[in-house]
Amino acid sequence: MQKKALIITYYWPPGGGPGVQRWLKFVKYLPDYDIHPVVYIPENPSYPMLDESLITEIPEKATILKRPIKEPYKFAEFLSKKSTKTISSGVIPQKKKQSLVQRIMLYIRGNYFLPDARIAWVKPSVSYLSEIIKNEHIETVITTGPPHSLHLIGMQLKSQLHIKWIADFRDPWTTIGYHKELKLTSSAAKKHEHMEKQVLTTADYIIVTSENTKQEFAKKSNQPIQVITNGYDHMPLSKTTKDQRFSLAHIGSLLSERNPEVLWKVLGELIKENTDFEHDFVLRLIGVVSKDVLNVIHRYIPSGNIEILGYVSHKEALRYQRQSQILLLIEIDSEETKAIIPGKLFEYMVAETPIISVGPRDSDVERIIKSTNTGRYFYYDSETELKEHLLSCFMEFKTSTLSSYPIGLQQYSRKALTRKLADLI
Repeated sequence: MQKKALIITYYWPPGGGPGVQRWLKFVKYLPDYDIHPVVYIPENPSYPMLDESLITEIPEKATILKRPIKEPYKFAEFLSKKSTKTISSGVIPQKKKQSLVQRIMLYIRGNYFLPDARIAWVKPSVSYLSEIIKNEHIETVITTGPPHSLHLIGMQLKSQLHIKWIADFRDPWTTIGYHKELKLTSSAAKKHEHMEKQVLTTADYIIVTSENTKQEFAKKSNQPIQVITNGYDHMPLSKTTKDQRFSLAHIGSLLSERNPEVLWKVLGELIKENTDFEHDFVLRLIGVVSKDVLNVIHRYIPSGNIEILGYVSHKEALRYQRQSQILLLIEIDSEETKAIIPGKLFEYMVAETPIISVGPRDSDVERIIKSTNTGRYFYYDSETELKEHLLSCFMEFKTSTLSSYPIGLQQYSRKALTRKLADLI
């Protein structure tokens, strides 16, 4: 008889982004390990981005449960629809450029909705799911955050029903980069820390996506912590022809601080110094891009060498990954972001396209790129090395020898990663 696992997630198709894909793929492969997934999601969520194509990937074998959710973002849209969408998508403007409405929204979000704007879903969900768990004989509950309020649902269900509870952290809680931008009072900050501590010490198992996060949480909890990264899935794609131009593509959000001026600077220098580079080079930006980032890019790179495509479907993103000559992976240069491994990294690694990554020292991304031989990793002060590597890649492009030679990627396949999850269940 199959085991049943209740998975509580906010992000689900038609929502877009890596948070959706992580659990969509786990749900896809769990039946292969004799586990029936029961997925609980909001009926009327406020997703900052949509990808209707992901709906077709929802497995028929999964049971999907929905209940309404009350969200302040819906009411905030009356004040400023644009600001609400920007902040809910994670793009927080630099302090000096925040409007009065944005500052008010951030203060309210940080201090009145703890731990986050989905807190109102906790109480009705606990009431509804308690009966489901009893009637369906479910022994394991999994919560995935952010939003971290979903972990409070799991904690209450464990307390009431004494079931096994697994808490999955796609990102850290109090050390995530945007946390300090929420204008928290000292009281609110302490409440966040208290709730985080409660979750980390109460869950039977904790799942994290990086070794750095595991090390952080191990200092706060004695509970078992398992690293299960994001990964890649084998998607049937038609044969893709590489760009005729020397294309550097960044796919995903570029937040205000995810802005390596050193990269834009050396690209601008190469354009000025090399006529062939100026003619062939294009910077392709796919996804949400902060105005702060665009302003710095335009300072160095002419508009004729820039393509801004906005958000595209996951299938289109995969096509651009294979079509481009170089894939860019950029992270904020800070201690807090060492633990962040963007979901797209794993798709990048199997795209048969070299990666250039810029981020903080000692990051999990740096370790993975080096161990899989999928590209080069640079720091925010690696100006000379970065310029030399870009020029070297360009010369390989001109001689049709630019390529990627990855090793050891099988461990990051979605099915292999789901086996780790199934073992915990």
